Amino acid sequence: MATMTEQLANFEVVTAGEVERAVQIFRRDGFVLLADALTADELQFARQGADRVVGEQTGAIALEEANRGFARYSFGQQIQHPEWAQLVELDPVVDVVTAIWESEDFVCSGAGGDYSLPGAKIQHLHSDIGDCLNDPEQRIVLADLPTPFIVANFPMVDFTRENGATRFVACTQRNRQRPPALEQEPEWMRQSIVRAPAGAALIRDVRTWHGGTANTSQQTRVMTSVGYYAPWFRRPGELAPCMPPDLFETLSERAQCWCRDLVLDK
Repeated sequence: MATMTEQLANFEVVTAGEVERAVQIFRRDGFVLLADALTADELQFARQGADRVVGEQTGAIALEEANRGFARYSFGQQIQHPEWAQLVELDPVVDVVTAIWESEDFVCSGAGGDYSLPGAKIQHLHSDIGDCLNDPEQRIVLADLPTPFIVANFPMVDFTRENGATRFVACTQRNRQRPPALEQEPEWMRQSIVRAPAGAALIRDVRTWHGGTANTSQQTRVMTSVGYYAPWFRRPGELAPCMPPDLFETLSERAQCWCRDLVLDK
């Protein structure tokens, strides 16, 4: 079995609590891998929820009808479940997000993630947000701005080359160009695979180019997530209330502030 160093040789791993270093890498590369973001108990709880929803979704939706390509699924919004709500206020992640924006006045966009089953093919490179500025003079696009939207992804299993780990192309978060089509993608991009351990957090600017890889293993590769909008940014039509009030009441005061647009009316 590969050691942690061998698995993650291509990307620097930042220990939880090394906030300044994490911010430096994030601002340079568009993402940073943070070790030990989840405790063992938090990881176990998250896995229970993820496994339950994976079972529900794959039982209802055939592999060939999966919403991200064959055997590749997006969870969709899951903030209404406690296993995802716990991700809103993880101190190792929140400390980095707060330092990036130099403010706690951000807003939670919800929680979800994705998963790929054995047989899933490689996914094309993409960013997770299109240009929503629509500047009539075409002088400014979203890529020209500071980070507007951060997602923290949490591997539920160790990500390996075989089970479909995500590849990330560093320094593309401010790129005005579109990612190359799959058939035109250079080999070095295909090899930019983040082989992250379960319990880590991959904190990313959603504009950074990324894509899933083929799952040639016999393991379902599961990744949960939570998202945050910058204090000055909102994505039109995205914040639909779905969190039950009783779950909302279990959150801390600041987490309630971040989730205020997601809670259902009593």
